[in-house]
Amino acid sequence: MRAVPLRGGPVELRGALDLEDTPAGVLPRRLPEWTKEQYQDPSVHGVTLMPSGVRLVFRTDARELEFEVLTSTGQLDTDPGPQPTGMLELLVDGAPAGRRQAPVGNVVRMAGPGAEQRMIPGEPGTVRFSGLPDGMKTVELWLPQQTPTELVALRADGEVLAPLPDGRRRWVHHGSSISHCVEADGPTGTWPVVAAALGGVEVINLSQAGNALLDPYVARTIRDLPADLISLKVGINIVSLAAFRLRTFGPAVHGFLDTIREGHPDTPLLVISPVSCPALEETPGPTAIAPDGKLAALGDPADVADGALSLAVVRAELSRIVAARRAHDPRLHYLDGRELLGPDETDDLADGLHPGAAAYRRMGDRFAAHAFADDGPFG
Repeated sequence: MRAVPLRGGPVELRGALDLEDTPAGVLPRRLPEWTKEQYQDPSVHGVTLMPSGVRLVFRTDARELEFEVLTSTGQLDTDPGPQPTGMLELLVDGAPAGRRQAPVGNVVRMAGPGAEQRMIPGEPGTVRFSGLPDGMKTVELWLPQQTPTELVALRADGEVLAPLPDGRRRWVHHGSSISHCVEADGPTGTWPVVAAALGGVEVINLSQAGNALLDPYVARTIRDLPADLISLKVGINIVSLAAFRLRTFGPAVHGFLDTIREGHPDTPLLVISPVSCPALEETPGPTAIAPDGKLAALGDPADVADGALSLAVVRAELSRIVAARRAHDPRLHYLDGRELLGPDETDDLADGLHPGAAAYRRMGDRFAAHAFADDGPFG
């Protein structure tokens, strides 16, 4: 086994827009370094380090590979152990070739949500993939979508070369936790990755659990990225956090789209409204977790008449905005999120908000059937 450099060598790191040097190795981030100074909420930094859609790509004739990583996972003081670290998944020439549980490394302990955190340092762990096919092949190692993962070392028992250009279109997607897909059964089970595989495109997933609040720095990031296709899933956290009212929501959507169009004036751009979420369909946020563990809306439905946002209002407003802009922007499209997960499927929302693993795969299938059809927005 010989070491392969993770920087400045043949390995491409796709899906990450920045690499932070750490004492252990390198830590992928899904937003550019310059965005750090534009947010204060630590949750933004945390979810940006969760490598949903991030993968190492290279060619090799090796039969055996070793990946050394240092994960950082959370643990409430009331939990019996650390939260699951997720899976490392290997694809060879696009086909599944093995999956391994990511080893537990650093553990972030806390008394409860929002409490002060205590880092318990851990050690890197190694995962091994053996019995790979003979000959030169393209290998992708997908990192766990829910766990910050420092890349410490890559070792191979054969030659490692840079990947060849594959000619696929690049799809940039931004959304909330329902696109970040922490609950998926692995990094290739997130609905954007499922859809990208079916559509024959390469996906860059800029989704951020607990966020996606029309942040201007995200719009500028998308504006400046190479992209052949763009999609935005907008609304769930805007309602659940009561982050906007109707007066401010519409202009913010227009501003976000205007910024993206500065860099991509003719790129197909699909705006997706929220999937079904019973608590927030007609009732505005903010939200809390009820004793039964499900999402509960704390707003007053009567306040909708004065400009509070429910999911029904958000969907109507997004549809109206896209329809109005299409008069001068015919490559702008709208998809009602309930086409991906509808009101008759809310049993798939264990906490009343987030789909489970099977539902995420179903969403990916449905998105691909819509978006990548010959007459679809990405056709």
